[in-house]
Amino acid sequence: MANYQGIMTIVSKRELVKDVYEMILEGEAASYITTPGQFINIKINDSLQPYLRRPMSICDYDKNHITIIFRVVGEGTKILAQKQIGDQLDCLTGLGNGFIDLDHQSAVVIGGGLGVPPMYKLAKDLLAKGVKVTAILGFNTKDAVFYQKEFEALCPTYVATMDGTLGEKGTVVDVLKNHDFDMDVYYTCGPEKMLDALALAYPDNGYLSFEARMGCGFGACMGCSCKTKTKPYKRICVEGPVLHSSEVIVNG
Repeated sequence: MANYQGIMTIVSKRELVKDVYEMILEGEAASYITTPGQFINIKINDSLQPYLRRPMSICDYDKNHITIIFRVVGEGTKILAQKQIGDQLDCLTGLGNGFIDLDHQSAVVIGGGLGVPPMYKLAKDLLAKGVKVTAILGFNTKDAVFYQKEFEALCPTYVATMDGTLGEKGTVVDVLKNHDFDMDVYYTCGPEKMLDALALAYPDNGYLSFEARMGCGFGACMGCSCKTKTKPYKRICVEGPVLHSSEVIVNG
């Protein structure tokens, strides 16, 4: 795994739903992303505020482009959302360990909210390897749903909303339990409560991508360390963000 710092240019930007943006970046730094589930760390501003880079999951990538999807939740993402096509961003790429165990007959990819984006490239790579893929996308309400059509163009796709305004009412775990899916393995990214519920219900055959507050993004500050069953601590930005369900300590 090689890290790279370089300048990337915004070549596309669109608002998918309220305060959720898709942005496509172009530059040599894209070639350092090698597996779905890795992330990019973006310097938002040239000034001292905000000081820390912002880690972003990667929705799709090729040798020259990286697609990110983010929600405006604070000052940093607000500044990023105001950037325009042609603007340049200082980026660290090639970060983290992604989803590498893709040799299975059937798989379910599960995304919750802003955990949906990394499932897209993963689904594409699984399908390219001949894996039978089903997608489950979880959101709070229909107004928050994005990328449904993009997933439906790839594979059978189920949507869950907590209020039942679109798809099936409830959580992604409810969808799993309500259907007899062909599933040798599952891959997922989303809120910690969702990941805990999946690891508790399906502890043996899953890969979970965790979100964490990161200071540096490459393991120096230890700010994103978490306890696991296999090691006293793992750094989400280096040994993660993807962990196997069998090593996850579920928060009660």
